[in-house]
Amino acid sequence: MDKKEEKNLENLEEMENVSQEKKEETHKVEKAPKKRWYVVHTYSGHENKVKVNLEKRIEYMNMSEKIFRVEVPQKTITQVKGGKKSEKEEKIFPGYVLVEMIMDDDSWYVVRHTAGVTKFVGSAKKPIPAKDSEIKKIIHRGQTQTPKIELDVKVGDKVRIVSGPFAEFIGDITEVYPDKSKLRANVSIFGRETPVELEYKQIQKV
Repeated sequence: MDKKEEKNLENLEEMENVSQEKKEETHKVEKAPKKRWYVVHTYSGHENKVKVNLEKRIEYMNMSEKIFRVEVPQKTITQVKGGKKSEKEEKIFPGYVLVEMIMDDDSWYVVRHTAGVTKFVGSAKKPIPAKDSEIKKIIHRGQTQTPKIELDVKVGDKVRIVSGPFAEFIGDITEVYPDKSKLRANVSIFGRETPVELEYKQIQKV
């Protein structure tokens, strides 16, 4: 074998080694665990406690590199009682907590054995990650949703209209739509009963 052939052989071996190293690196990247969102089922009413407990466990068990975020999606509801407004947070998915984590035996153990947690969504041995698109919608909904208003009114109650074209008129409620924060009332205009649709924020209970 002349020097030229030896050189070609060395180059070929070097290329094969580089190719093999790249394959191994690619294999490692594919095998590397990826952080995903998982849905955890909790005892009803314990969602915020689970969030606090889990965040404490993450800290003292040094799991911040595997468990990243714990979210309890909520929306703001404005209640009007006795003419007074108050706000409260209502959970979008009662009984569930969202956890962004890299799933392995250690991280599974930390989350699963947090007080108040009953199980992961999915099979007992293999939790199923949620779709990123679904999680984004849920979190976005909680952050951007217009506050819902709750009003302690019912059919037959009298209300005063405080804004809009019928401001200062008195109406008798005929229908209530709590899910839309709206109602329908009969208002006496020029001696005639006229049905009008109103938003909760447009009225006060008489």
